[in-house]
Amino acid sequence: MKAKALFLGHPIHQMLIVFPLGLLGTAVIFDVIYLVTELSTMAIVSYWMLTAGLVGAMFAIPFGMMDYSKIPPDTRAKRIGLMHGVGNAVVSVLFIVSWYLREADTLPTATAMAWSFAGVALALVTAWWGGELVSRLGIGVYSDASPNAGSSLDVPRD
Repeated sequence: MKAKALFLGHPIHQMLIVFPLGLLGTAVIFDVIYLVTELSTMAIVSYWMLTAGLVGAMFAIPFGMMDYSKIPPDTRAKRIGLMHGVGNAVVSVLFIVSWYLREADTLPTATAMAWSFAGVALALVTAWWGGELVSRLGIGVYSDASPNAGSSLDVPRD
C-alpha cells in the first residue's frame, strides 16, 4: 500500500520519524553519560535533544495519521497501526513529562530521567511495530517495489 503523504515519491512519515526517534534516544544516552560522568554539559545537551525530538515528533505525527487513515479496515495492519500510533502518543507524553520536569540550565532529577528511560523503552516496541507495518505488511511500500524498480522520481505522484 503506497503511503498517502509523499515527497518526491517517498512516504513523508517514514522520512520524518528518524529525527524524533534519534534525538529522543540520544537524549537518553546523554542522560546516562551525565549519570556516569556527572558532567553538567551532558544534562544540558540531553535537555535540548529532548526539545528538538519533541518538535520533530509534532511534525511526524500528522503524516502518520494520514497514512493510518488509508490502511484498509479490519486488517492486521490496521491493528498494528493503531498500537503503533497510540504507543507513540504515550512515548511522546513520557518524553514531554521528562522535558517539563527539567530546565535548560539545571541538572535533571532522577524522576525526570526515569520518564525518558520509560519513553525510550516503549519507543523500541513502537519502532518495531512501525517496522512491522513497512517491512512485513507493506504499508508505505509501492505494490511494484522490487530490486530493479525504477526511480521514485519517475513514478507519477498523486
